[in-house]
Amino acid sequence: MATTVLEYSALERTSKNRHLPSPPGFSSAVTTNKGKEAASKANVMTPKEKADRNEELKAKRAWDLATSPAKQLPMQMMMVYFSGGGVQIFSMGMVAMLLASPFKAFAGMNEAFAQFAPKDSANTRAFTTLLLQKVAYILCNLLTLLVGMWKCNQMGLLPVGTGDWLQFEYRGEIFIAD
Repeated sequence: MATTVLEYSALERTSKNRHLPSPPGFSSAVTTNKGKEAASKANVMTPKEKADRNEELKAKRAWDLATSPAKQLPMQMMMVYFSGGGVQIFSMGMVAMLLASPFKAFAGMNEAFAQFAPKDSANTRAFTTLLLQKVAYILCNLLTLLVGMWKCNQMGLLPVGTGDWLQFEYRGEIFIAD
């Protein structure tokens, strides 16, 4: 069985684009063996630097998790818009999802942030660990809850009008003077 070998080195010499500069961040020294050795020596970090970099990455990931509910808001608002304004099973399911998901997120918040806790923290599941990220997470989930409440109001499910409270209204007796 014959095998085909593709030879690309000949194309590199005859290419019409060989006069173009290298892209940003490209180093031709890395592609050679000597360049690989030099690059690997340059990228060697001490254990302290690795630990610091790991902590920075954990903090960045914690902020990503904290703001993720806000990133989902535009899609949820579009889904709410397309679910319609009537009281139907699909729109009720959307409202139930919007109202329940923040409470589920609140219940699992400490567990979700535990993996991003700093190494020096005593209790990774305490509320005070990564406090700013958790407060941002709560505020972003409250936005989702507000969208759900707005949708309930648009569907007429919230008692905000005076006609919704008529049964509790008390009118005094009218006395007619003779």
